Amino acid sequence: MNFPNSPVNLDASARVRVLSESLPYIQEFSGRTVVVKYGGAAMKDSSLKDKVIRDIVYLSCVGVRPIVVHGGGPEINTWLGKVGIEPQFKDGLRVTDAATMDIVEMVLVGRVNKEIVTLINQAGGSAVGLCGKDGNLITASPAGNEDIGFVGDVNILNPGILELLSSNNYIPVVSSVAVDETGQAYNINADTVAGEIAAGLEAEKLILLTDTLGILKDYHDPSTLFSKVSIREARELTEDGTISGGMIPKADCCVRALAQGVKAAHIIDGRIPHALLLEILTDSGIGTMLVA
Repeated sequence: MNFPNSPVNLDASARVRVLSESLPYIQEFSGRTVVVKYGGAAMKDSSLKDKVIRDIVYLSCVGVRPIVVHGGGPEINTWLGKVGIEPQFKDGLRVTDAATMDIVEMVLVGRVNKEIVTLINQAGGSAVGLCGKDGNLITASPAGNEDIGFVGDVNILNPGILELLSSNNYIPVVSSVAVDETGQAYNINADTVAGEIAAGLEAEKLILLTDTLGILKDYHDPSTLFSKVSIREARELTEDGTISGGMIPKADCCVRALAQGVKAAHIIDGRIPHALLLEILTDSGIGTMLVA
């Protein structure tokens, strides 16, 4: 027998209250596309990884259409080390010669992508793994700097295969490898790919999982978090140096996506358990929301 004030009943009551409070958000976002860039600590820590996967499956089960885009830098570095290639970076971008590109493609498409697909399927979802080659999803072009090798930009996006899968309740999982018109493979920044996919699908939300709370006025002080930033403010914060380093490409891809019709972009801390659900299904949300 359970007594009225027993811990079991209090816990059950709290869970029911949370579920009830999420109803308006489930109703609002049901049938809408949410693009999630999955990376950082949430890909490396097994406990966080499990919670991200469960969040993605949960969103799919309540009618949201999640599309996952991922990188895999740490695992690429591990495999480069195994074959005796020293990882090199220039201006924050991986220098990708032909040998490195082979490893990048093997790791992102053959290992990381299929691991995420397997985890989603084991959790009860229906995931399909893709890269830019599949269905002519992405045609790449050189990033413009010969010194960094086969690092590319999105030249043409053909999101038809994503729409087909998503509308049939599959969860597309996209690795950021694509080819140019000659068939040459390119490594593209996963934030960039996520932003272009969100724009191409006119997504409701673009969400970047990172290893920071969001955009901070002082990155040493969590209390200086910007909870909401407009496109104009994001550009000003970049110009005055508040947005710097690795946050620049993240903010830039959010601004580009918003300018092309995405309703809102979010930079959130993937180290927080269930960060996706906290952002999408609660009043306060977390991290920094960028809006047009």
